[in-house]
Amino acid sequence: MKKENRYDFRKRMLEVHEKDVRDYSKKAPADAVALEDGLIIEIGATDDIVIQTAGADFVDFFAVSMGIKATLSTTGKASGANVITVALADDSVDMGEAASYKGFMIEVDDCIRVYGYDARGAAQGLFYLEDIMCMNRAPYVEKGTIRKKPTLVPRMIHSGYGMEEWPDEYLMKVAHDGRDALMVFVTGINQTRVGYLDFNDLIARAAKFGLDVYAYSFFLEGKQPEEEGAEEFYENTYGKLFEHCPGLKGLTLVGEVMEYHSKDPRVSPYLCYEAFSDLPDLRPKSGWFPCCDYPQILEMIQKVVYKHNKDADIVLWSYNWGFQPEDVRVELINNLPKGITLQATFEMFESWKVNGATIRGADYTIAVPGPGKYFTSEAIACKKKGVPFYTMSMAAGVTWDFGCLPYIPVPYQWIRRFEAMREAQEKWDLLGGMECHHHGYYPSIITKLSKHAFLSPAESMDDIFDRLIMSEYGEENLAKVKEGYQRWSEAMTYYTPTTSDLGGASRVGPAYPFCLYENTPVPHQKEAMFGNRVIGNFYRTRLNTFDKKISSENVLNLRIIPEMHSLETMRKLMDEGIAVLESIPNKNEKLLREINLGKYMAHCVQTNINAKRWHILKSKLNATFVKEDLYPILDDMEALLHEEIANAEETIPLVEVDSRLGWEPSMLYLGDKAQLEWKIRQVNYVLDVEIGKFRIDMEIDG
Repeated sequence: MKKENRYDFRKRMLEVHEKDVRDYSKKAPADAVALEDGLIIEIGATDDIVIQTAGADFVDFFAVSMGIKATLSTTGKASGANVITVALADDSVDMGEAASYKGFMIEVDDCIRVYGYDARGAAQGLFYLEDIMCMNRAPYVEKGTIRKKPTLVPRMIHSGYGMEEWPDEYLMKVAHDGRDALMVFVTGINQTRVGYLDFNDLIARAAKFGLDVYAYSFFLEGKQPEEEGAEEFYENTYGKLFEHCPGLKGLTLVGEVMEYHSKDPRVSPYLCYEAFSDLPDLRPKSGWFPCCDYPQILEMIQKVVYKHNKDADIVLWSYNWGFQPEDVRVELINNLPKGITLQATFEMFESWKVNGATIRGADYTIAVPGPGKYFTSEAIACKKKGVPFYTMSMAAGVTWDFGCLPYIPVPYQWIRRFEAMREAQEKWDLLGGMECHHHGYYPSIITKLSKHAFLSPAESMDDIFDRLIMSEYGEENLAKVKEGYQRWSEAMTYYTPTTSDLGGASRVGPAYPFCLYENTPVPHQKEAMFGNRVIGNFYRTRLNTFDKKISSENVLNLRIIPEMHSLETMRKLMDEGIAVLESIPNKNEKLLREINLGKYMAHCVQTNINAKRWHILKSKLNATFVKEDLYPILDDMEALLHEEIANAEETIPLVEVDSRLGWEPSMLYLGDKAQLEWKIRQVNYVLDVEIGKFRIDMEIDG
């Protein structure tokens, strides 16, 4: 693979259709309709922009992916074997269970007819035909009737192209993958966390592709409902937003952003940034607890929003109070105003044993397929109360397990997640929700899998994934690719998603600094939404003034060795999967990229292991009082740092050929070649200056 410059990955993201998918040796079987040059896509005299856009896209698909010349007709008169007609279903068309939002029916006999329950359904029918032909690697479709409808609505995403950057080509790829809603971080009218964005322009452009837009609120802080000026505050924030942008589909609210001076006696009267006037108040803050006055706030928000959009979907995400007792969480659900949707994260807040030690998942992870107990309790409560229910599922394929990966290539873990979500739909009427956070939506084999996983009637996800593997990497490589993916998926079950790992070494991988004394800040781009603010060095050698939180992280030493051994098993399984995939003789570029991604992930795991080893050695150094006992510890520290330098050096070729590695939309580049070279210099500084000075001081003091 060729070396890439920063942001070259975006070129791949703007290629809506893959070039030269067609295998000219493959011929249509007898029970299929073959398509050829001169193909006509007949959409009739429709004035619907979604159908027009999808029809033009379908013509492009045949040219780019199948090597077929096709034309778009709006006469409504084209007919024959080499014609695909597209129309909205009328009463004469038996849509069956597909007669619902985004539902479609495809009839294939002497020709191909696509019917949509609505315009979005018609577009999805064309995209589904594309999927069939890509899996066949030839321009033919088997005879029969297909009826499909989505089972997850909405499917909300943040941009993986760049924070609040939404090129049309990217929107089209998102629509192809079956998603139907975008999320924008809103700080004011046409204002986002990273600057100006014309909201109404985005709403209009997204609509062409069958996509809605949700406002993810970043109106920092709120007002207690009985506080003077409270209603005026909500009118001037949420009300003004929907007055200016009535086309917004909905609004997502989360506790940490809505923080306010609650009257609930169970929470602290202080906000996060406010200093204590006396002793610290260890009660949770209002943003992290389901306070009794949240329902009043939601009623105010409903009132000001519904003036401008009475159908707005207002979503309260309970992410911040997942660690709170079930009874207080359910109490809030039971008191929610009618019309509010509750969203719960699918797998978070779980605790489990790792080699005898208890760890607790700190944030989004695919180490645990889910559902978690917190999710389950809220799902049950919502169904009982009749509250519409969403989830943050991470179905786009990336979590905070690894901060600088576009997606985590552990498909069989994702299949377990998707199967559990299907069960949640049946048990608790799960409707839809968010599929990624600010790490964004990156189209991949995982997003293709999750598209088909949530279409009804349901198909076997293993069968879907087998077809995807064959179409992506070659039919002859199915067994080997599956074996490699199975090793990687098993490896993921040994990951330890604690705060120390997710927010530490795993967030930027081999670019993570190793510090002897105070933490060394990671260089970052100033324009980033978060930059290096979401990276921490939580491996403390002792309790000190920097430990502001009282949490399980303060007893890290009780579990660090079991966690380290678990990660060592993970690294071993990752390497085994890499070896299996590298043994394939005829690797195409897609498979080479997947192997490269797996190698980068393995090097991230190694940095995590080394960070734990480094913490252990620093702890020993800090607790040693005999001079002679210091020498072997320092020797081991130097050897470990040399190992980590080698790990970073081996990572550089991996990021050079994939510019998406080491980048994340909210942090920007924190793990690419330049950052890795900085990390190597930083570690050499620790070796040459800090440890060197320690040795000198040791001799002088001794």
